[in-house]
Amino acid sequence: MVRFDNVGMRYGTAPEVLRDVSFSLQTGSFHFITGASGAGKSTLLRLLYFAHRPTRGLITMFQHDLATADRRTLTALRRRIGIVFQDFRLLDHLSLRENVALPLKIDGLSGPQLESSVEELLDWIGLGKRIDIHASTLSGGEKQRLAIARAVVRRPALLLADEPTGNVDPDNSVRLLRLFRELNKLGTSVVIATHDESLCTRFNYPRLHLLDGCMRFIPAEGGE
Repeated sequence: MVRFDNVGMRYGTAPEVLRDVSFSLQTGSFHFITGASGAGKSTLLRLLYFAHRPTRGLITMFQHDLATADRRTLTALRRRIGIVFQDFRLLDHLSLRENVALPLKIDGLSGPQLESSVEELLDWIGLGKRIDIHASTLSGGEKQRLAIARAVVRRPALLLADEPTGNVDPDNSVRLLRLFRELNKLGTSVVIATHDESLCTRFNYPRLHLLDGCMRFIPAEGGE
């Protein structure tokens, strides 16, 4: 699904944030991206959802070389990726229903099919009974679940999450990881950038660990 070959990334004339990064992600896999603050976790995620192009090296996603892909191809590829941002990026003045429906409306979907998809997903994350309240009334953990629902409503092949547990308490962090795990069991590949060592220890998934701009693969060890 994803392949990086000797990828380097720098901003302007600054030293490289990432250098000689090589790895591959298989369909249906689940990985953590770990590393200290400033190690390049968010930069790696931005490369994965095409917010940046690498300074050097090759990125292949869904059998397409991103360096040569045209705009139409990149747009189609982005629709296969769901993104959960650390700051949620919800529209607080809209209802839960409207927030989750937005990506489908952008794709031109409407009517009963849209409504049933949104209602089913909000039921699944435990917010179905509050479907018409404004997002601004939710707690931090509830907002994170809503952000996850919006990210997966298109049934993406790949889900990327940037510090998804950074704004919630430990109990909700575990609940969120279990939600990601269920999504993974349904076939979505998951990549989570996190600084939370306790979650990485508890959940049995391999790590892409960043240190001084370089990546080291750490296999899964025990856990749930």
